[in-house]
Amino acid sequence: MLVVIMGVSGSGKTAVGSCLADKLGWELYDADDYHPKENKEKMIKGIPLNDEDRLPWLCILRDILVREKLLGKNMILACSALKRMYRRVLTGEQSAATDTETCQNQEYAAPASSKNEILFVYLHGSMELISKRLESREGHFMSPSLLQSQFDTLEPPDKTENFMSISVEKNILEIVTEIMQRLNCNL
Repeated sequence: MLVVIMGVSGSGKTAVGSCLADKLGWELYDADDYHPKENKEKMIKGIPLNDEDRLPWLCILRDILVREKLLGKNMILACSALKRMYRRVLTGEQSAATDTETCQNQEYAAPASSKNEILFVYLHGSMELISKRLESREGHFMSPSLLQSQFDTLEPPDKTENFMSISVEKNILEIVTEIMQRLNCNL
């Protein structure tokens, strides 16, 4: 099973993913670790990323999903996946590239999985709550000033996608318990 914990910056993707990975014994990948230096520099300066910035990064993440699926491994990816198009790139339903330069590996054309084998867990909350979290977070390259642009970019999952939606007003253990119930895992 492939699980993508998604939401705006500060929604708790990495914290939830880490706790879930510990409970399940699955590998956790944090998408932030795969941003190129140029993307991180833009975010530090408070410059929002655009699709051109994100597509090569999404190719890398899709490669991880494909690799882990081919190896028969369960995994968790903490990734903003803000737009439906980005989620479709991750599942392999949509090409990330209009040319062959964007994705260097041609295997990216292969789906990461069937649409239903990737569960998107959408962590949602109010701008006010998440803004408070971001302001207290230390050591992250994402400028809190970019939160509004993330909310503006966000396209919440819809009924055509395999997802569950969880409020970040709950604590991490409650969120992880809900996910594990959806995955039919024993606590």
